Amino acid sequence: MIQSNTSPTVEGLFRRILARQPDALALIDPINKPRVTGQAARRLTFAQADRAISALSAHFIDSGLPANSVIAIHLPNTVEFMLTVLAAHRAGLIVALLPQLWRQAELTVALNRTGARAVVTMSRIDGVNHADLAMNAAAEAFSIRHVCGFGDDLPEGMASLDHVLAHPSDTTRAFIQDGRKAAVISFDVTADGFRAVPRTHLNLIAGGLAVFLESNVAQGPRMMSAFAPSSFAGLTSSLLVWLLAGGTLSLHQPFDGDIFEQQVNNDNCDTLVVPAQLALRLAENDLPGRLPRVRHVIGLWRAPEQIASSPTWTAANTTLTDIYLFGEAGLFGARRGADGAPAPILPGPHGAPRDVAGSTVAGETLITPKGTLGLRGPMVTIAAYASPVPAGDSSVPAPPPRDYVDTEYAARLDRTTGTLFITAPPSGIMAVGGYRFLAQDLQEWARRLGQGALLTALPDRLSGYRLAGRAQDNARAREALAELGLNPLMVEAFRDRPNASN
Repeated sequence: MIQSNTSPTVEGLFRRILARQPDALALIDPINKPRVTGQAARRLTFAQADRAISALSAHFIDSGLPANSVIAIHLPNTVEFMLTVLAAHRAGLIVALLPQLWRQAELTVALNRTGARAVVTMSRIDGVNHADLAMNAAAEAFSIRHVCGFGDDLPEGMASLDHVLAHPSDTTRAFIQDGRKAAVISFDVTADGFRAVPRTHLNLIAGGLAVFLESNVAQGPRMMSAFAPSSFAGLTSSLLVWLLAGGTLSLHQPFDGDIFEQQVNNDNCDTLVVPAQLALRLAENDLPGRLPRVRHVIGLWRAPEQIASSPTWTAANTTLTDIYLFGEAGLFGARRGADGAPAPILPGPHGAPRDVAGSTVAGETLITPKGTLGLRGPMVTIAAYASPVPAGDSSVPAPPPRDYVDTEYAARLDRTTGTLFITAPPSGIMAVGGYRFLAQDLQEWARRLGQGALLTALPDRLSGYRLAGRAQDNARAREALAELGLNPLMVEAFRDRPNASN
C-alpha cells in the first residue's frame, strides 16, 4: 500500500489523471517501433498503463530492490521508457537515466558512480544489441544485482519484462510518497569531468512547470515528443508536461521525417516537443500545410548560444517556445511573440510564463564573475556542481559555497537594453549528437584511429553535431572504434565525402 502526503510527486501526478479519466488514451508508441525494437507498437489508456506500471513495480519489489535504491534505465523513446520510470517511482526507487548512445565505458562509470542495483534495457535498438551492452556493463559494476529487459532473445541471466507484463504480480509495499525525496539521476560532462546530477520529484516538477506554463499548452493536449527522454530536459519536456497537462503522449524514436509527419497527423497531435533545429525546418517546409493540427511547438536548444541568431518563426497560427538547455544544470523557456523573433532574456528572476506579471518564479539567471551564465532556482541542484574542497592548510577558511550553478556558457549583457546574450559554449566541451564530451577525449579517440585518420564533429541540423571518423578504410575505423568501446550508432566511419555534413 502506498501512503501519500501533501508533497507532490511524479507518481501522484499520474494517479490524479488516472482517477479522472482512466479510459482516456495515455501513451502511443512510434509507428515504426517494429523496425526500431522488433516489437509491436502499443496504444495504452491510463488504466492499461496503470496495470503495466503496477506489474513492473511489483517485479522490482519481488526482485529484492530496496526502497530508495537506484535503478538504471537504458531504453529508447517508446512506451516502455515511460512505464518503467513510473513503475520505478511506484516502487520507491530512484531512476538513473542512461543515454541510449553511450558506450560501455560510460555505462559502467554511471552504474558504479550511482551504486545502481538494477538495469532495465531493450534487447535491440536500431539493430544494436543493447541487451549484451547492458550485461557487459553490469558485469563491471559491483552493485548490480538485477538486469532485466524488454524484447526477444535476451541473454541468459536477464529477466524478461514482457513476461512480467503478461504474468503480473500484485506485490506492493508501504512507503510515503514525498516530493522532497530523490527521483532521478542524470549525467553531465563539465570541464571538471563527469558528474551525476540527482533531482527530487519537486525539482522535476519545477522543470516540467517551467516548460508547460511558458509554452501555454492547454489541458488535455495530443502531444508528440521526438526528443530523447534520457536527460533532465528530455524527461521534463515529455513525461512531466504530459502529466501536468493530462493529455495523450505520442512518442517518436528520433528520427525518420516521413514517419514523424505521418504519426503527427494520424494521432491528431496539436503539440510537438522536438529539437529546435527540427522545429525551424518544419516551419521552412510549410508546417501549417503539412501538419495542420499543430498549434504549439516546444523547441529544445542543446546549443542555446545559437538562439539569438536563429531564423524568425514564420508558421502561422502556431507558437514556438525556445527552451534553453544548459547540459544537465537546468533550463528556461521563452515563447516567441507575434514577430517570430527570439524573446529577449533579462537577467534576474523569471516567471513562467515570462510575460505575465506576478507569475511563479521558475528560476533566475545571472552573469558570474567569470563572464559566464549562472542558474539558480527550484529545478537547479547546486550541490551536484559544487567544486571539490581543495586539499591544503585546514587553518585557511574555505570560500563560502556558491548559491548558483555556473553553466560555463560565456554570456554578456547588452549595454543599451540590458538583454542577456549567450555567446559561446563551455570551453573544452564538445556537444555531439546531443551528448557532451571532453575535447581531449575526442582527440584521444582520433589518435587511436591511426595515422592519416580523422575524428571530427560535423554540423547536423537536428542534433547540433554528429561524430564522424575518416580513415583509409572503413574496416580499420570500425575496428579502432570497437577497441575504444564506442557504440557504432554514435559514430559514422566514412571515406572522404565532401557533403558528409548534409
